[in-house]
Amino acid sequence: MLLRDVYSLSLHNLFLHKVRSLLTSLGIIFGVGSVIAMLAISGGAKKEALAQIEAMGVDNIIVYSKESTVEEGGEQGRVSSYGLTHTDKMNIHNMDNIKSIITARNTRVKIRKGTKQLDLQLVAVTDNFMDETNTKRVAGRWLSPADYHNSSTVCVIGRNVKRKMFNLGEKNIIGKTISVAGAAFKIVGIVENTAGTKLDNLYSPNDLIYIPTTTSSKIFSDNAREISQSSFKVTHIEFDLFIVKVKNIALIDNTAKRIKNYLSKTHTKSKDWGINVPLDLLKQREATQNIFTIVMGSIAAISLIVGGIGIMNIMLANVYERRKEIGTRRAIGAKKKDILYQFL
Repeated sequence: MLLRDVYSLSLHNLFLHKVRSLLTSLGIIFGVGSVIAMLAISGGAKKEALAQIEAMGVDNIIVYSKESTVEEGGEQGRVSSYGLTHTDKMNIHNMDNIKSIITARNTRVKIRKGTKQLDLQLVAVTDNFMDETNTKRVAGRWLSPADYHNSSTVCVIGRNVKRKMFNLGEKNIIGKTISVAGAAFKIVGIVENTAGTKLDNLYSPNDLIYIPTTTSSKIFSDNAREISQSSFKVTHIEFDLFIVKVKNIALIDNTAKRIKNYLSKTHTKSKDWGINVPLDLLKQREATQNIFTIVMGSIAAISLIVGGIGIMNIMLANVYERRKEIGTRRAIGAKKKDILYQFL
């Protein structure tokens, strides 16, 4: 039997049973489509989750302050002191396998536009903070060594800061000043973080106003005051975040354990610190996502099997109702493979 005759006969039979052919085709389309869609969704979720962790730097150890207060004073006043200190920074930097420490401190001043308080933070950072958080410069420049040396009242703002503090029509804001807690800062650059970097104890990099650490020490105290009608609260904190960069990534777990042991011994009154190792988080998330992918793939495979059983039933029904036709073809010389090709 010629191949073109097989195709001709097959198409004739398909159009002879249009509804049956359509339903069978849909079984194939949805079965395969579900497998592709579920695996694509799982793969996309895995890529996004891992990218956010990788953005924190797999050769970094993140150490952050968390509020577990030691309070002084009575009902009318309270002093809250906690977190990482200059001494911690110096001692951790002197440990083996430590390449550098990038610091950040939230000044805890209120940022307003008119009378409206904005969900933004004024943060004092070291000069290499932008590179270690996968933040990119989109306009102007980053903070320079001269800014730190001179304690210049300049700032770099995140993408969302521009949107929240300025009108939509204002495009070029480099060189303009913003007023925060009575201090005026000249905008020298705009940065954007598209990697989804999450900073412990701080907002997204896109919601921060960055100033030099020397400028912060000159203008703002380490004490942030929160005053209400009935009482006031003074918060004393030296650093909110350390990004500890290691020399040898193979020894990062031992280095993290050494930092934990040091902080446990020096911060004895309360555990006012936390630590994350992005490489460990990456491994854990990767293992979790692999399990998720297997589960999603299994569900999709089951739906494909169900669709395949439906297709098989249709084919068996086709064969059953055309037994006479098959017998006649066999009687006049058709081979088994001709019958097989016809139905396939």
